[in-house]
Amino acid sequence: MAEILSGRKAPSVMWGTMIISGTIIGAGMFSLPVVMSGAWFSWSTLILLFSWFCMLLSGLLYLESSLHYPDGANFSTVTRDLLGSKWNLVNGVTIAFVLGILTYAYISASGSILHHTFSSTLPWLSQRQAGLLFTLLLAVFIWLGTAVVSRMTFIFLFAKLAAFLMTFGGLLWHVRVDNLLDTQQSGASYFPYIFMVLPFCLASFGYHGNISGLVSYYRQDAAKVRKCLIYGTVIALAIYFVWLISAMGNIQRPKFIAIAQAGGNIDALVATFGDLISSPWLGMLLLLFSNFAVASSFLGVSLGLFDYLADLFGIANNAAGRLKTTLLTFAIPLTASLIYPNGFLHAIGYAGLAATLWAVITPALLAVKARKRFDYTGYRVAGGNLTIMLVLLFGGINIVVSLLSYADLLPVYAR
Repeated sequence: MAEILSGRKAPSVMWGTMIISGTIIGAGMFSLPVVMSGAWFSWSTLILLFSWFCMLLSGLLYLESSLHYPDGANFSTVTRDLLGSKWNLVNGVTIAFVLGILTYAYISASGSILHHTFSSTLPWLSQRQAGLLFTLLLAVFIWLGTAVVSRMTFIFLFAKLAAFLMTFGGLLWHVRVDNLLDTQQSGASYFPYIFMVLPFCLASFGYHGNISGLVSYYRQDAAKVRKCLIYGTVIALAIYFVWLISAMGNIQRPKFIAIAQAGGNIDALVATFGDLISSPWLGMLLLLFSNFAVASSFLGVSLGLFDYLADLFGIANNAAGRLKTTLLTFAIPLTASLIYPNGFLHAIGYAGLAATLWAVITPALLAVKARKRFDYTGYRVAGGNLTIMLVLLFGGINIVVSLLSYADLLPVYAR
């Protein structure tokens, strides 16, 4: 993460904020209105706020623990030292699984949305081929290094925000309050479906794989990294909120069942908007936003996986070493996407359970151990043990909900 640091001027907080928000705000946001359609707007907003707060706290707890270690130390190094090799092995498997399955999800999403975008101009381009070409392009950026990724993420995020403002400005104009309040369905039930929302909200605030890189990037300046995490997650929360208003204010609740049955992929959602709103420019902007959303999130997640694998296997940070790590990063997710290209919604859901251990439980336990072993270094997350207990409670609830969901013991609306 130190490529930019060769100059005299310290990097701006803006770059780290772009990496965090760019990682969070991506293809995963398109799953939210689909999985939240049962709980609908009011309940989903409360769950989203609670998840954001707990995921921000867990990231800050990991930041606190990681500051006791030298630059370049990733989750593997910190967890092995504080929690032992056995916990590190389990945690390492979940990290690789989460980042790997999210990389697969974004390859799936990129293939889907690019195929939908160019279906009229490039009819020969299949979903698998589109995903393959897009992955190879972004893999080059990952190989070139964090400095390139941060700038490409900034470009994608800037384009995404511009498209977001124009697209959702148009969508918000068409929002119907009776859709948001779901007044068309008398006696509808919402509360039983709130539990299914939790793992998806957790997975939608996944940025923890980039924290170690930012610590090194800002030379262990805790104040700057903290600002990056706060600003980046707040930007994501605001955009998610506007997205829910736009989606649920335009698409009636029952229509999400068909979207989920179509695999919940981005093209199904974009097509539904196109059927409801007869505006060619709005459809074009939605496609642009979708493409940039996938690209920025894809870069952030795959960079996190790249950094973790490089630290785990001790691969050198030179051209040959980065090529080796790049191949390790994309080989399995890309192969899986070629075999099963429509697993976006399922992948996001499975990521929630594994991410609970890695991004919620482990950071809280690391903070407990670090506070016992090390002296105060100048940065500590506020709230003391109450903060750690809240994060652990959030993680425990998500584990129970995920297991009940996999056992098919929870009600599912959009099925």
